Order: sequence, then structure tokens, then C-alpha cells
Amino acid sequence: MRTDGWHLTEDLDGFLTRTGDFLRSRPALHTVALTVTDALRRRGLHLYGEEAPRFGWLADPDGAVRAVLFRTPPHPLHITPVTEEEADALAARLLALGHDLTGVSAERETAEAFTAAWQRRTGNRGELRRRQRLYRLGDLTVPEPVPDGRARVAGPADRELLIRWYGEFAEAAGQGVIQEAGAWADARVAHGGITLWETPDGKPVAMAGATPEVAGQVRVAPVYTPAHLRGRGYAGAVTADVSRAALEAGAEVLLFTDLANPTSNGLYRRIGYRPVADFAVYGFGAGAGAGS
Repeated sequence: MRTDGWHLTEDLDGFLTRTGDFLRSRPALHTVALTVTDALRRRGLHLYGEEAPRFGWLADPDGAVRAVLFRTPPHPLHITPVTEEEADALAARLLALGHDLTGVSAERETAEAFTAAWQRRTGNRGELRRRQRLYRLGDLTVPEPVPDGRARVAGPADRELLIRWYGEFAEAAGQGVIQEAGAWADARVAHGGITLWETPDGKPVAMAGATPEVAGQVRVAPVYTPAHLRGRGYAGAVTADVSRAALEAGAEVLLFTDLANPTSNGLYRRIGYRPVADFAVYGFGAGAGAGS
């Protein structure tokens, strides 16, 4: 369906065929769209919820793609950077089609523009939920002192630990569980996507994950240390190990931080991560359409 330059679809393969070159043209800024659509392609369209995901792209008059969007209900709409006018046109069309969004996640200026447009058109005030910064790894520096112990890739025997820590991480991050914890743990173990730091006696004390490589980029996530074990260097050590492995594999290495957490932002800078762009997540109140 075409709406003022926006093409909307539930056909993931068609979406990726049309927008793949655009997404790969700036893999850092497009990392969320790349990794989420890759996960949907590999693991099924209902990975993030029962309702079918939706996709879209904005084409200029010559047909070139200039922006994309996706929704995995009930999670927020995600948009790559657009102008204020494009954000307003998108809000108008989504409302006309009966979409009622729970929120938006995007590069900061785009998130602000779309939230303002949605508020004007619905009367529902947008609430800032998270401010995030996207980082890219430059020269890797292992933070000193390195704690006693070693890194190892999580295996099937770690499944229950990963399930528990995934839930604790989601609660601590204030973002809720994005997918079923058991399925998340199984998928991460299957591709070696979680590394644990364990003490010399074999006790796991922190974890860092990495997404599968897509378009030459890997995103480190999640990074978690139980509250009672923090402040001992475990998160820095395991993040450095995961980052090194991705870098040695030839990938561009990325991660997001919560700007409300100065400790983690300082840690990642010491490891060698440098800012790329700021993002924001806004939540919306109840509207007039069908759920998102």
C-alpha cells in the first residue's frame, strides 16, 4: 500500500528486497532495523509478539529509498531518520489507516518530530521513556585491572542462568521482556551469542551478548552483572572480550547505552567505544485505532 511516498507491507521478504541496499548503506545507524529483521527472517514473524509485524519505506519521486520503518507489536514503531514534514505525513497516514501506536524509537530528532506530530494529531502526550547513545568501537582497550577469572562462551548447561539473567536485565533496564526468555536463551546459545565471565572457581558473575553479524556489523547486547556483584570490573572484562572477538572477525562493533547511566557510558568509552548518534524512545497514551 502506498501512502504519500510511504509504502507499507507485512511482507518481510519483499521489504528486505526493496530496502536491503539502503539498510546496508549505513549499517551503524540502521543497526536496529538490520538486526530485528534478520531475527524475524531466521526465527519467525511472531518472535516479538502475536500480532504480525509491519514494515515500510519512504521513496523519493525517483523511487530511491530514503527511510524505513518497522513495527513489532506491541513494541514501539521504529523509524530511520526523516524530516519533520515526513514525520508528520507518516503520523497522518498511520492514523488514517487505524494504527494506534504504543510509542516510537528513533534517532533523537526523528523521535522528537514524530512524537510532536502524533501529539498534535491525537491529543495524546508523548512521554520520554529512554535516552540512548549509539557507540562504535574504535581502538579496543581492556580496562584495568582485569578481575581474576576468565571469559567463556555460554552453552546449553547455562540455559537456566541465562533465562534468569535475561529477566533481571529487562527489569533493571526498565524496558520489559522483549521476547520469551527461553527462546531468547536457546537462540543465543545456538550461535554462541552470550559470553560469561566466571571467577577462578567457575562461578558466572557477568554476561555480555552479541547479535549475529549482518551487513558487516555486530551489536553488543545485553551486558549484565547482578547488582550484588557490580563494581568489581566483571562487566568491563566480559564486554572487552566480546568486543575483541567481533572485531577480530572483521565486524563493525556497536552498542547502545542508556544515557541515564553515567557508569556504563564511562566504561564503554574507556574500552574504546565512540559516540555515533543519540536515540530516544517515547511512549504514547491510548489512541483511537487498533493496537500496535
